[in-house]
Amino acid sequence: MKIVVLIKQVPDTAEERRLSPDTGKVDREAADPVIDEITERALELALTVKDRDKSTEVVVATMGPTEASKSIRKALSMGADSGIHILDDSLAGADTVLTGAALAGALRGTGADLVIAGNESTDGRAGMIPAMIAEHLDLPLLGSLVSADIGSDAVTGVRVSELGTQEVVASYPAILTVTERFEEARFPNFKGIMGAKRKPVATISASELGIAAEVRSTVLDLAQRPPRNAGRKIVDDGNAAAELVDFLAARRLI
Repeated sequence: MKIVVLIKQVPDTAEERRLSPDTGKVDREAADPVIDEITERALELALTVKDRDKSTEVVVATMGPTEASKSIRKALSMGADSGIHILDDSLAGADTVLTGAALAGALRGTGADLVIAGNESTDGRAGMIPAMIAEHLDLPLLGSLVSADIGSDAVTGVRVSELGTQEVVASYPAILTVTERFEEARFPNFKGIMGAKRKPVATISASELGIAAEVRSTVLDLAQRPPRNAGRKIVDDGNAAAELVDFLAARRLI
């Protein structure tokens, strides 16, 4: 089996993340770059399959600037076999439409049985890329799963929503996305770190993918989040309940 895991390099979620007021793009100097945690969980799922069956091939793929290669190397040190890096300056600031088309183009020739991704990234929170890829490649999508069983012929999973629980299944090839209910990623060991240096990483440009690097949506304006106002303290002098109700009602919280 061949599994491709989509990973994404994002600003560290433990630090403040900002958009550049000059470009409207992510200010990558504002925080240290890391692999998005949800995509690390996606990789962990793929590696557990490889743990059970050593013939499984795990490939990581990403689109990003040159520094994203560090995230690929970390994924390789964790146990992935090879990497795909879509690297092209013309793709800087790509919107979801362009990103989905580029990733689908890179996946088209891999022969992957299964593509695993996170349900949404911690920076954009769009949650649309896997569905776009599935549409481009005409593949079934099992999205936002809380558990998955990757078998030899098909993948089954469980999705939980406000309306209930769904059990879903798809034969290969297919795409699935994981949520934070999946296991946290393993840490790379010394052997993995040293071995990652010898593993192949293919670098692909937009022209090689046959796509036009045309960003269809741009940021027109942005503003800093306003500081929070000080809270109001209500002293119970016999009317505290009424004051609290009035406070909540004025803000349409009840």
